[in-house]
Amino acid sequence: MAIRPVTEKDIEEIRALWLADPLCVRAMNAVDDSPEGLARYLRRNPDTCFLAEEDGAVRGVILAGHDGRRGLFHHLCVAEAWRRRGIATELVRHAEDALRVQGIQKVLLTVFRDNVAANAFWEKAGYPARADLNYRNRALR
Repeated sequence: MAIRPVTEKDIEEIRALWLADPLCVRAMNAVDDSPEGLARYLRRNPDTCFLAEEDGAVRGVILAGHDGRRGLFHHLCVAEAWRRRGIATELVRHAEDALRVQGIQKVLLTVFRDNVAANAFWEKAGYPARADLNYRNRALR
């Protein structure tokens, strides 16, 4: 399994990975996760997004970026048949290391409350849930 930076050439394979998993589909946004939205994200964050591949096929991906102050993880996803092999842990490690290089010292992420497996993964990875915050958002279009 090789871990490497994501490029715009990977967008369709990444979207196919996400679309094959109902939990990933639920987290997708029609604008931000469109091919154009992903290309924009990758141009802004060219050194912090990674994928795992074997035999030329994408097995997992993490999108990571920052605002100059805080890092943010988006869409960590590993193909179902490839889970429980340490791929997600390696993707997170690569993203964390890349963010550290850019001076980022804290990372945040969101997980659906009912995604038991994802919440267990993040807890084990050292990302405890915060009960003192409310997540809020607003579409600007």
